[in-house]
Amino acid sequence: MNGTRKSDGCTVPEKPANKSCGAPQLAERVEGKRPTEGNSGQQNRCLTQSRENLQSELDRIRQAARKDAKQQFTSLWHHVYNKDRLQLAYMHLNRTGAAGVDRMTWKEYGENLEENLEDLSGRLARGAYRAKPVRRTYIPKADGRLRPIGVLILEDKIVQRTTTEVLNAIYEQDFKGFSYGFRPGRSQHNALDALYVGITQRKVNWVLDADIRGFFDAIDHEWMVRFIEHRIGDRRVINHAKKWLKAGVLEDGKVHYEQEGTPQGGNISPLMANIYLHHAFDLWINSWRKGAKGEVIVIRYADDFIIGFQYKWEAERCLKELRERLARFNLELHPEKTRLMEFGRFAAKDRKARKEGKPETFSFLGFTHACGQDRNGYFKIVRFPITKRQQRKLKALKIDLRKRMHEPLSKVGQWLKSVLNGYYQYFAVPGTSAAMGAFRYHLAHLWFRTLRRRSQRNRLNWKRMARIIDHWLPKPHIVHPLPRRRLRVTTRGRSPVR
Repeated sequence: MNGTRKSDGCTVPEKPANKSCGAPQLAERVEGKRPTEGNSGQQNRCLTQSRENLQSELDRIRQAARKDAKQQFTSLWHHVYNKDRLQLAYMHLNRTGAAGVDRMTWKEYGENLEENLEDLSGRLARGAYRAKPVRRTYIPKADGRLRPIGVLILEDKIVQRTTTEVLNAIYEQDFKGFSYGFRPGRSQHNALDALYVGITQRKVNWVLDADIRGFFDAIDHEWMVRFIEHRIGDRRVINHAKKWLKAGVLEDGKVHYEQEGTPQGGNISPLMANIYLHHAFDLWINSWRKGAKGEVIVIRYADDFIIGFQYKWEAERCLKELRERLARFNLELHPEKTRLMEFGRFAAKDRKARKEGKPETFSFLGFTHACGQDRNGYFKIVRFPITKRQQRKLKALKIDLRKRMHEPLSKVGQWLKSVLNGYYQYFAVPGTSAAMGAFRYHLAHLWFRTLRRRSQRNRLNWKRMARIIDHWLPKPHIVHPLPRRRLRVTTRGRSPVR
């Protein structure tokens, strides 16, 4: 039996209960007694110690994964059913998120949080936990179609979030640097910076803009499990991954069990997607470009990726072999969203010499990218928000303004201020000042027209409206630094694309 010692009112284990396989040894955590109710000082100290213990456990897993890239982790599940980790996962969930098939909300679950988590931890420990079907809903996509979204029950959200946190400690040591989607500490703007720097600083003359058709619905379950087994030897983790893959989807009152795909909206789905593409695409393209004659850059965000080439013939060969590679894993490039185009510092000059017009543009992560020149005549990439998406955004805001027509001016102004700041926060990258100003101008006119419709005797003129606009709508300002500057900090001298 393990001994314990008292520290600051908490019972703290002297040594771990048992050790897992692997190097270094990963120890199970022993839970101590909870402090006396009402003593907030002791509770805060215990909570801090608990979080530090949880973090140190993940640090040991990271060190082991980093030390041996081929090590299989055979004892991980006890980290998942750890009650403290489950509680932290619960606290980080969206408190207003939609409820799953059991209709349990975040607030309702928290009314008896201690008992609920104790029960959940026990079921996970003894293998009695069962994943529930996912409630399917739809949201409109950019092309007018509907994107299926899976809504999990609250307990599945908690367990998946905890499992993702533990597995991320391993897979973050394996994933390639050019993968940016759904990874801790990485964002769309990191991917955009890498793309900008890669094209402007490397010998890129051709760009492959690729998209995988229906990726989340096409994931092969058998391949998914085999990919996980490369790193994970704990059968309890693998069995629960199978449960989530085969949990079924509730739609129109009927449960459908899919043979492939993973529901978008699940906490673990993005990690599974990255694991799948790591083996199906990342490892392959990383090996392929090492044997290329010219320079090759890669930037991937989820199932959207850009590959830059120095030579056209290598780009065509890569595209052909890529289709064959993806087909092996039940994946297919979208024929309408996948294009190979001439793009880079010499594209405009070469196409003009051949009388072929301006270089094509491509879209990536909400921005249209075009070839341009700075004031000194040097090549630069011109970036601006995709026009169709901007128009859809303004159309949606017009509808919302009509709904808020008779609300107080200050309330609507505060709402529009938050909308505009959110728009700047994503799209206000260097070089988009004009686009930001245009969006603010159109939004101001929509508000002006809405206010004039409040009454047939409305005497609001543009001079007065201009004062309202200046007061409530923040002026355009660039939020993000230059790509090279931010990338130099985040990569610390390492290549962002290779």
